[in-house]
Amino acid sequence: MDDLGAPASYLTLEEGAPVYSCDEKQLGRVEHVLAALDKDIFEGIVIDRSVLPGGHRFVDAEQVEEIFERGVLLKIDAPASETLPEPGPNPRAMRADPAEGGESPLEGKLRRAWDLISGKKID
Repeated sequence: MDDLGAPASYLTLEEGAPVYSCDEKQLGRVEHVLAALDKDIFEGIVIDRSVLPGGHRFVDAEQVEEIFERGVLLKIDAPASETLPEPGPNPRAMRADPAEGGESPLEGKLRRAWDLISGKKID
């Protein structure tokens, strides 16, 4: 694993920074940082796992172990990273339940990730 530098804030994390699993395998590079800046809430990151377009995956903030000056270390190992969801407007694994009244926090994060990737304006 490369020297990632000193611990840092999500506010300083740059696009293209390497993302590593807890077993020190490089999983991809940061594509977007998802945050509610007005509330200073880090929601997660979108990583690009491929050199070709379309390899985007969403990493929830709870799965991030630490952010450094030059990269990110996750709490999950490389095999677990295979189950990271694609950011999208309608994630396959989630279904709306009218009884719940709205989208879940994870659905909101995935929707915002999709909006960033697709170029839509973010609320």
